[in-house]
Amino acid sequence: MKFWDSFLTWLKIKKKEANILIVGLDNSGKSTVVQYFQSGGKRTEVTVPTIGFKVEKFQNAGLTLTAFDMSGQSKYRSLWERYYSDCHGVIFVIDSSDTMRMAVASNELLLMIQHPEMVKNRSTTTPTTGVPILILANKSDLQVAIPIGQIRAELGLDEIDTHPIHLEASNALTGVGLHAGLEWLSDQIIKLNF
Repeated sequence: MKFWDSFLTWLKIKKKEANILIVGLDNSGKSTVVQYFQSGGKRTEVTVPTIGFKVEKFQNAGLTLTAFDMSGQSKYRSLWERYYSDCHGVIFVIDSSDTMRMAVASNELLLMIQHPEMVKNRSTTTPTTGVPILILANKSDLQVAIPIGQIRAELGLDEIDTHPIHLEASNALTGVGLHAGLEWLSDQIIKLNF
């Protein structure tokens, strides 16, 4: 059994495959982000809200990423935690223009980072560390968007020391901020897992 586990670990390292969760409140732009990455920046179809979850694959920085695009509707958010145990990274998408629900987004982020499955010993060479989280402040181009510094404060990001976290202003329709954010997340996943 030990040989088989070692072989599977070697195979995973050789292929560099990782699972990422894409979460956030409904209408934040999660599916549009996935569509952008999967199509290589070509927007070809109308995005419809995700019911439950969808699984998509795309490549970045030598990684094959299996993305679980999770529904953000309140009745489906409890499903997120079922995928934490096999998660190598998270993209948490927020709607920068949704001032009314910023507190709800902050609460969901806090619940996620406090979950025991989100902090684990990823390898024998690194200490126990939390799953890296990329926060995309989507729709940041809108005039009513909350400034990035205020989003950082409202989410309490400077107080989180259990996870590597990066906040990136973005626009999922044009791709602004998406590549820089995904590069950061891919680097963190590689550093912690391979």
